Amino acid sequence: MKRRIYYNLIVSTGLALSLVGCSKKLDLFPFDRIELSQSFKNMNDAKAYDNNLYGGLRGLQYGLYTISQDVQADQLNASLDYGNRNGNLHRWGSSFLADDYTIRDTWRGYYFTLKNVNAAIEGYPNVTAANAADQALLNRYKGNAHAIRAFIYHELMLRFSKAYNPATASTDLGVPLVLRYNPADQPSRATAKQVYDQILSDLTQASTLLAGVNGAQGANRFTIHAVKALEARVKLWMQDWPGARTAAESVISSGTYPLYTTSAGLLSYWRDDATQETVLQSFVSRPLELANTNAIYLGLVPANGKFIPDFIPSQWVVDSYDNADTRKNVYFERKLCVFQGADVPNIWLVNKYQGNPLLFTAATTNYQQAPKIFRVAELHLIAAEAAARMGGSNESAALTHLNNLRTARGLTALSSISGTTLINEIKAERFRELAFEGHRLWDLKRWNEGFTRRGEQNANIIQVGANFNTLNIAANDPKFTWAIPTNDMTTNPNLAGQQNPGW
Repeated sequence: MKRRIYYNLIVSTGLALSLVGCSKKLDLFPFDRIELSQSFKNMNDAKAYDNNLYGGLRGLQYGLYTISQDVQADQLNASLDYGNRNGNLHRWGSSFLADDYTIRDTWRGYYFTLKNVNAAIEGYPNVTAANAADQALLNRYKGNAHAIRAFIYHELMLRFSKAYNPATASTDLGVPLVLRYNPADQPSRATAKQVYDQILSDLTQASTLLAGVNGAQGANRFTIHAVKALEARVKLWMQDWPGARTAAESVISSGTYPLYTTSAGLLSYWRDDATQETVLQSFVSRPLELANTNAIYLGLVPANGKFIPDFIPSQWVVDSYDNADTRKNVYFERKLCVFQGADVPNIWLVNKYQGNPLLFTAATTNYQQAPKIFRVAELHLIAAEAAARMGGSNESAALTHLNNLRTARGLTALSSISGTTLINEIKAERFRELAFEGHRLWDLKRWNEGFTRRGEQNANIIQVGANFNTLNIAANDPKFTWAIPTNDMTTNPNLAGQQNPGW
């Protein structure tokens, strides 16, 4: 475990400079860890750590942290030219193993960032604020760290633990719970309840420390609204329907993030990083502060303007959007593609991540966007689903939230539906709104639903067969839950016997 979770602490340049003075004194401290009394001396150190944590959080968005679970699910077909990139998880079965780089690198990325977060939470109390303004800023840094830790542990649980079940959470295996920086530690897996108790504790800390940090469109630091958005997402996963609904509605009712109601507005959101619906996004700036990208869906060839995507949306996915739906021609666009050297026109491609022109570093796209961590549309869906699950008189509120999103996207309002019909409509709307944002596999997992891939656009340009376009996955397939990486199972004796079933 320690070879994967713990690494020498990476810090920003400003913090690094604060560590290199007075070398004789530093020589007295252990060589294998950062001495926190030396790392956290003043507000500049605290600010440098805060910047570092947000750089780390940006590195956990998009790229393999988003596309992996979508490639594994049912929305996409591998093209003839996909080159086996992300192929193991797309095929499931015997080719998707515990030593897969997706599993290894995702696990490593989360725990690497957690190490820095833990060091910050432990170190901030060493900084003395000179005045009230400094104290408010220091509280915000502390709140940021607790919120980021809660976010990371929830993401780990989505991937490496089975769907949360309140009845069995006290015995179900979660992930190793690491709360202090200790390179010698080799933790076993905590229970799911223990991990979520910690997540809720961190959210409580963050809510208190960030209570005075008002939400704002396009915020790139945690605000009280962003904390509530995370709380809503977490509590939906935990089946805490009243808690999820309350947290989501607290952000919606603020009126800070109105939904886009036109195709032009929605296009500006996804192409140009307009911020009207954004509760929290990562800061991105060219050329030095760039993000991971979701480039697999387009594959532009600049020399000829044609496209060679790795993965193509299935026709049934495109057809799930009504022609009046403003999302259809924003999320998708027909492109001239080339496969195996032959031109194939009018193929629908995922166009959600075409790249912000203001972030291009050359004449054509580099697929850079400001990663959207929380947006208000998801909160409408959380409030709708939570209220519908509560049943009874709450179904009216569920339908209101659902219709608010539907009508904003150009669809007609629904009426006189309840029970299973209402929940199924919310699921369908969640699929359409959040497509290719990394939610689909985890939604199927928590709903206990399998899938069959179907309805491809053109069988002649994709990989075909039982492991590709007709793959059938049962709801109880063990690979909805990823394996603990092979290296950690090998190097950490305390993980013995704790691998997830089916790996």
